[in-house]
Amino acid sequence: MGNAIVVIALIIIITAALYGTVRTIRYGSSCCGGHDPADKRVRVKDKNKNNYPYTYVLCVDGMHCANCARRIENAFNASDGRWAEADVGKNEVILRSKHEETEGELAKITADAGYTMLSYEKE
Repeated sequence: MGNAIVVIALIIIITAALYGTVRTIRYGSSCCGGHDPADKRVRVKDKNKNNYPYTYVLCVDGMHCANCARRIENAFNASDGRWAEADVGKNEVILRSKHEETEGELAKITADAGYTMLSYEKE
């Protein structure tokens, strides 16, 4: 009887571990959204850098993982004429735009995505 209880307890522990491993593989491990599937990436149709005359480097606070980077990229890439690439290690977003952007507009998009734009510089 004692052996049966130990075996059942081990089966429960192994099942829980396998479930956690499968979720990590499927959804990734991150600081945010670890329990939800990652946001679907918004793809930019025009990836020719020559078509984007304006380039901005945004210093963004609050990005900690790949899901954070994808979330802020999606916020910018959702509108036509913008192409964003986030670098979590540098806490920056390179934004290419087909039209001139204002600081307020960039700060609002960043804030709506859940992050804080500390500074920006036009290249």
